[in-house]
Amino acid sequence: MSYADTPATGPVPPQDLSGIVGRRLIYTYANGWQYEMYVKNDHTIDYRIHSGPVGGRWVKGQNVDLVMLTPGVYKVSWNEPTGTSVVVNIIPEQRVVHGVIFFPDWVKNNGARTVVFQNDHLDEMRAYRDAGPTYPIHVVAEFATITFVEHVGEDNEQVISVAPAKQPVE
Repeated sequence: MSYADTPATGPVPPQDLSGIVGRRLIYTYANGWQYEMYVKNDHTIDYRIHSGPVGGRWVKGQNVDLVMLTPGVYKVSWNEPTGTSVVVNIIPEQRVVHGVIFFPDWVKNNGARTVVFQNDHLDEMRAYRDAGPTYPIHVVAEFATITFVEHVGEDNEQVISVAPAKQPVE
């Protein structure tokens, strides 16, 4: 039995994702990096990175694990073809985000390689990941302030449809 096949044990709180699904958020981390996330549905996000070492990168259709930890507190987790893993806790009502990004060594040292529309470069991203080096993993944990939030509905392909440089940030 694999870990994925292991049944969950313990209490799972009721999952009301209506407070985050269909929302577009722009948030700026304490280190100055600015991100934009559209929670497209209960298992998919689109995002753009406006600034930071991989500013200019954007992705559509990223599969995620989305849960409500407690009313009004959400966690979005995913692993990218680059080997980067991300966990973002979002509290929209408080305009607070806490993100942890786990960059493989190759991304830390060559982040510019990822500054593309990832969907058009999936094989390339996987090849970079597989070539590595993967370790050490560089962990960046930061709080962010949500500077913009709007409800745009689910599965709206127009919300994030151009590169960050072509989209003014609110």
